[in-house]
Amino acid sequence: MSEITQDTVTENKDDTAKATSATTEASPAAETTANNNKVDGESTESEKISKNDTKAEESAYARGPQSKWLRTRKGDTIGDTPKRQRLLSKNPDSRILDADGKPVFSDEVRKPKKKVAVMIGYCGTGYNGMQIQDNQPQFKTIEGDIFKALVAAGAISKNNSNDLKKNDFMRAARTDKGVHAAGNVISLKMIIEDEDIVEKINAQLPEQIRIWGYSRVNKGFDCRKMCSSRVYEYLLPTYSFLPPNPNSPLGEVCHSKDLEDAEFWEPLEEEAKKRNINMDLVREAMDAQAEGIETTMAAQLSLQSYKQMVREMKTKYRTSTGKLAKFQETLDLFKGHHNFHNFTVGKDFRDKSANRYMLNFKVSKPFEIEGIEWVSVKVHGQSFMLHQIRKMIGLTTMIVRTGAPSKKILAAFKSQKVNVPKAPALGLLLEQPVYDGYREYLERFGYKPLSFEKYEDEMEAFKKKFIYDKIYAQEIEENVFSGFFGFVDSFDIDRQDSNGGLSIGAFLTRMTEYELEEEAKMQAEADLANAPKTPLDS
Repeated sequence: MSEITQDTVTENKDDTAKATSATTEASPAAETTANNNKVDGESTESEKISKNDTKAEESAYARGPQSKWLRTRKGDTIGDTPKRQRLLSKNPDSRILDADGKPVFSDEVRKPKKKVAVMIGYCGTGYNGMQIQDNQPQFKTIEGDIFKALVAAGAISKNNSNDLKKNDFMRAARTDKGVHAAGNVISLKMIIEDEDIVEKINAQLPEQIRIWGYSRVNKGFDCRKMCSSRVYEYLLPTYSFLPPNPNSPLGEVCHSKDLEDAEFWEPLEEEAKKRNINMDLVREAMDAQAEGIETTMAAQLSLQSYKQMVREMKTKYRTSTGKLAKFQETLDLFKGHHNFHNFTVGKDFRDKSANRYMLNFKVSKPFEIEGIEWVSVKVHGQSFMLHQIRKMIGLTTMIVRTGAPSKKILAAFKSQKVNVPKAPALGLLLEQPVYDGYREYLERFGYKPLSFEKYEDEMEAFKKKFIYDKIYAQEIEENVFSGFFGFVDSFDIDRQDSNGGLSIGAFLTRMTEYELEEEAKMQAEADLANAPKTPLDS
């Protein structure tokens, strides 16, 4: 029984195989006949099935990630799209090329670069600020000299010497024209195979720019963004605290015998007579200067002689502890989060970027250099805008000079525009950027924390020789601070600039919108407190 069944199954399988084979062999002929019989434009059944299957496969494929990968690769080969043509038009070779498009330094051996933070110091005299100005290459900058020295010393390859971006170059603080730095930081990718690379870089630099050293950092390090705060120092001769000359427009408004040090100006008339200086011509020249008009040569010469006499007498001045205390008290009002739109240029009150956070201010004890008394102010803040420190020092000094209340600072944070004078750049220097927030991060990755501690002795010697001594010598020779405050005093307090802001004289001697509002609130509160009580109140 089982044998019969097995034979029958085998025979059936053979018959099925033969039928399948016959059908397969006959299908080309059948397909040809069908093609001959079909009407133009129609598709055979097999073609329809094949097309449907293809569409289904393409639809399923397009939904998968492979399709996206393929499209990306496919886009790389397309050369007729506008975007692709723009990409193709750019030269893929980033090296410096000659007129024929060939690399200038083709034989230069490529060396590995490492991301580093470089500690630097410089005297800003004779330089147009820290940052290279691409649109004004004729100006001499600190970065320009440093970058050239890095290339000459082999810390940056010649093929990368035409663009800072190739080296991931960044600075922690961008100092203005004439501003110094005992410590600043730049970050970049640098060739550090040579153990004497720091000495070689310094050999290519002028003495007033120094590389203190460098530290390895991770690839994502940005010395500007990673900087948690910055410390600046401002040096100021104490005769800047003297009240305005009573013969000047500002002195006429705020001068009073009750004003501290007002007696300083009393013996000047007698001294002028001894030196045959015509005070009538001096006043004529001062009035003409305030109005912005020309005057006689005799008046100008009399004013010059008078200013020289005043400068000589100012050097004998020594400030009081009371004035220093007010100076510190006024500076302390800057601490915290405020709107500093009046302490920079081009910022509106509504601009959020005008908000900054100040950490600390410290005024030193007076010290004497070359017969002139000075004070040092340490300014510590998270970040600063253009001219901000100089304007903060300028306004604070003007408040001390004129006897205005310290709380005038609070009015400067409000929306009303005030033309705050910026103190001379001569006295400003960057002490150092601070990386407290980044310290733990570096240590976790095995790098040394960024710090200037091991360079303190070198930095102090550099500050004394190239920064402090130059500041003192320049003030003695050019009378920068004396001239600055003399100019501010001579400005007509009712004169407004094109921006419509209050002059510094008007701001210091008159009530601002904010102060009037505060006074009205206080008066309303006082009236309410003194109002007779009704039975309901009790």
